Amino acid sequence: MIELKLTENEQKPFEKAMESELDKAIKHLDGELIKIRTGRAHTSLVEDLPVACYGGNPMPLKNVASLSVPESTMIAIQPWDISIIPNIETAIINSSLGVTPLNDGNLIRLRLPEISSERRDELVKILGKKLEECRVSIRSTRKDFNNLIRDAKKDKDISENFHSRLSDTLQNITDKYIKQAEAAAKKKEKEITSI
Repeated sequence: MIELKLTENEQKPFEKAMESELDKAIKHLDGELIKIRTGRAHTSLVEDLPVACYGGNPMPLKNVASLSVPESTMIAIQPWDISIIPNIETAIINSSLGVTPLNDGNLIRLRLPEISSERRDELVKILGKKLEECRVSIRSTRKDFNNLIRDAKKDKDISENFHSRLSDTLQNITDKYIKQAEAAAKKKEKEITSI
């Protein structure tokens, strides 16, 4: 629920509050897009993998090991405690990465294979789902702000004219953020599909 008091002819606080909410959706999408594998290795592919260790709740891989990318197709995982290497291997094997870990006793290496055309198609579908989740989040925010201005008009806090102006602003900002999300997804799709 949005906490914002609308005041007649004060449009800036409304715009700022809405953009602040929509920025969260775009940041979330950006974080999700980083995790989708392209042709290059990136630590974000594995940093949040849950590793069951020490008998407690699973911990993100980044909390139990240092991660690096020594080559464009390799991720190196250096556990801080080598006794949890089998746990890390299990987490990698159970993930959707489709990579077999190479363990030398101190370090785990992940050699990322070339992406097959079938896998690229799968990744494009995953990308589409992430984009749609972002659109839904943006539309949900638009609905919340629309309800806010509708209620303010009903309670006579704002005039009919100002309500119309805010409705136009609401739609313009929504359109801008949807275009931003689509542009980010299109760029990612190009990275996925280019060999």
